[in-house]
Amino acid sequence: MAANRRLILFSVFFLIPILSIAQLRNPFSAPTPEQNEWVDSVFKSLKRKERIAQMFFIRAHTDKGKAYEDSIGQIIKTDKVGGLVFFQGGPARQRDLTRRYQDLAQTPLLVAMDAEWGLGMRLDSTISYPYQLTLGAIRDTALLYQMGRQIAKEFKTMEMHLNFAPVTDINNNPRNPVIGYRSFGDNKYDVASRAIAYMRGMQDEGILTSIKHFPGHGDTEVDSHHDLPVLGFSRQRLDSLELYPFREAIKAGALGVMVAHMQIPALDTTARLPSTLSPRIVTDLLKKELGFNGLAISDAMEMKGVVKFFPNGEADVRAVKAGNDIIELSEDTHRAIKLVKKAIRKGEISREQINTSVKKY
Repeated sequence: MAANRRLILFSVFFLIPILSIAQLRNPFSAPTPEQNEWVDSVFKSLKRKERIAQMFFIRAHTDKGKAYEDSIGQIIKTDKVGGLVFFQGGPARQRDLTRRYQDLAQTPLLVAMDAEWGLGMRLDSTISYPYQLTLGAIRDTALLYQMGRQIAKEFKTMEMHLNFAPVTDINNNPRNPVIGYRSFGDNKYDVASRAIAYMRGMQDEGILTSIKHFPGHGDTEVDSHHDLPVLGFSRQRLDSLELYPFREAIKAGALGVMVAHMQIPALDTTARLPSTLSPRIVTDLLKKELGFNGLAISDAMEMKGVVKFFPNGEADVRAVKAGNDIIELSEDTHRAIKLVKKAIRKGEISREQINTSVKKY
């Protein structure tokens, strides 16, 4: 996995376009010296503030009109963010807009989408595959692998690079308002095997993935879009159940992990602290204990589960401090970049940490 860290950047901006023309067996194999040189040259071209900005991904739509589209283009030009997360719209409009945005960007944008059941989750006139709960009933995981490859092909047609999928949470609470049919089921072994098959299909076809919502959002009764859920189980329970599918997917080569907004006292006793903002969870557990060297991605930073107790940009700074490599959908990206820069000047965040995150993609 360590060898993948530099190759992620190379893959997004050079290798993936080639994959649409010629199949490569392993698009995320160890980088060559030439690829490392390319990564270093891009990185060295960025000013210090621009390196911070590369960690931030902003929202994009093609169903909100030209004024909205122009406002996103202005952010790309002014703040020089690292990527886009597309939501509702149409496929032709999105591909045209993506090309326009890439032309505006000083550094090529990494383009992502939440497409758990394919492009149809967000775009009209596109294919929707079965929900993950339906897929959990399939015995032959080779079918899920092939579905992953097909979704990845559709991503490449749309000139996208990263799918925030698959959901790797265990569906073990019928009162959960946000996971439900998005999970493969209530059996940890089935969830792990199916998540890995889907993930590998996408990655083998050259698309980055992000298993989610670490360390497991299945047994909650609060939607983190609206408030901060509390996962009040023991560390032994978390190790044996919630963490199991994530641990197995990381061992199987997951390139990205999205961290949920949950308070988990067994992992961090800090009051009201979302897991996304916890160094003990993002750095100590995910990166050090589980040995994950890929992209640590925050869940959307506009969600109430994270900004309720850490408003006015504090959540963004804490998310970087915690060890997230990608900060997704800040309430105010321009403010967040300035606050992270200030935290670096005060010695609260090291430049080396920023540099390491940016070089990953």
